[in-house]
Amino acid sequence: MDNNSNTLLGILAGTAIGATLGILFAPDRGVNTRQKIADQALATKDSLKETAYELRDRAADTVANKRETLDSQIEYIVSDVSHKTEDVITTLEKKLADLKNKNKKLQKS
Repeated sequence: MDNNSNTLLGILAGTAIGATLGILFAPDRGVNTRQKIADQALATKDSLKETAYELRDRAADTVANKRETLDSQIEYIVSDVSHKTEDVITTLEKKLADLKNKNKKLQKS
């Protein structure tokens, strides 16, 4: 995970712990306190679930972007190699034509 994700998780955990401690030390009946703790736990669970989905989506977007970048780089390399291959073939064809001409001259002699 990156720093932002760790920071966000730290803030969420700190908030949950702080809220729980605040409820525990609040002057209220035990039933009410337990209900508040249960409500806070559910809220924290939902918040963590949402954060997990956001992190998953962000990771998926990052992977997709990297894949697009890689695909475009591969396409560029293939295109470049194709052009260079054509240059090499053209050069070889010229050299072959020169060798054929030299061979004809040698055969006439």
